[in-house]
Amino acid sequence: MKKQIPAALCASLALIACNSEKEKKLPNIVYILADDLGYGDLGCYGQEKFTTPNIDRLAANGMLFRQHYTGCTVSAPSRSSLMTGQHTGHTPIRGNKEWDPEGQWPLPAASVTVAEMLRERGYTTGAFGKWGLGFVGTEGDPNLQGFDEFFGYNCQRLAHNYYPFHLWHNNEKILLHENDSGKKGIYSTDLIHKAAIDFMTNNRDKPFFMFYPRK
Repeated sequence: MKKQIPAALCASLALIACNSEKEKKLPNIVYILADDLGYGDLGCYGQEKFTTPNIDRLAANGMLFRQHYTGCTVSAPSRSSLMTGQHTGHTPIRGNKEWDPEGQWPLPAASVTVAEMLRERGYTTGAFGKWGLGFVGTEGDPNLQGFDEFFGYNCQRLAHNYYPFHLWHNNEKILLHENDSGKKGIYSTDLIHKAAIDFMTNNRDKPFFMFYPRK
């Protein structure tokens, strides 16, 4: 089946192409997605009751979105909308449906993701955090949906635990025995953050797209 490219993704790639023609250099893209974080929770968007200095510093040196809305009220469909550029009437993931033995219902192979389109433009692509769009080896496997590297939780439900029994690095299951029997030996966020930093460091001399979906 031929993949259909959503108009929203075409517009995004057209903007990148336009900018790159002017600058002759593709910009690096770091997209941090934080679950359950409203825009009003950040100082850069006017929050005055508490401070968010690190995020504000990122915003000062990055890009602020003023009309950027989630595609759905629940996790998997909202990320499916983000990845495909389609609203929930068209994007193939409509709910947080579980998949046996782990994870959520997979994106079909025919889906076109922003990672696939950027990779065609010469980007190295990586996702670090939680996926929830297809178990390892299914059509929705992040490595089969445009990402050169993935590290983190394949299952968004397991991502509720900061001290999991395992994480995934591409198709490799990383066992965290330090967290066996309810122990808190390894904090998952530290491992995921290190993998993300390593990805940016290793690819700093070429254009990269890093998707950083955090819980």
